[in-house]
Amino acid sequence: MLILAIDAALARCSVALVLNGVVLAERRQDASRGHAALLPPMAAEVLAEAGLAATALGALAAVVGPGGFTGIRTALALAEGLALGAGVAVVGVTTGEALAEAVPAEQRAGREVWTAIDNRRGRVVLERFAAGSLVALAPPEVLAEADLPRPTGPVAVAGDAALPVAARLAARGANALLAAPRLPEAAAVARVAQRRLAGALPPLAAQPLYVEPPAVRQP
Repeated sequence: MLILAIDAALARCSVALVLNGVVLAERRQDASRGHAALLPPMAAEVLAEAGLAATALGALAAVVGPGGFTGIRTALALAEGLALGAGVAVVGVTTGEALAEAVPAEQRAGREVWTAIDNRRGRVVLERFAAGSLVALAPPEVLAEADLPRPTGPVAVAGDAALPVAARLAARGANALLAAPRLPEAAAVARVAQRRLAGALPPLAAQPLYVEPPAVRQP
């Protein structure tokens, strides 16, 4: 299946066109803001590079969160607009699923995968997945580092807050490996979406997933 995947949940915009797991074209740019200006040209570029129109797509995929309010909304809006024109569905993928999918096989072998995102408020957003799969062990949680659960076995930790979380777990005597991905990649988003469409993962609506209220500044 031909999937166009879009992500802007964290400090990166990325778009990838993937056919049955093979990346045909992709773009990425690290950016903490300006997602609305960056994503549409990136989507147009990957389709043009592959010589395809949006109507050729079999599905769209977008990261639904947890992450930044504006980036999530921007990616979902673009995916929904393209999907409407192509007459296809939008598949939701969590930030943790995208990060866990990108952990190299040798790093996740025999280990649970924990993804940790800095919520910029002194805490982390934690998603935990069973060893050898993307089966979630619990819903996303917002925790202080001091309140992290104790692993029941070896873990690999990914995400932009992976370094302090892995260090905290190791200091408690846990077998914690610092895994490679820090930010999601759209190619991994597409691979998760393909699993979801095949029934290997439960459905996930293409709606924003927020685990805490957006940060606002009073005038």
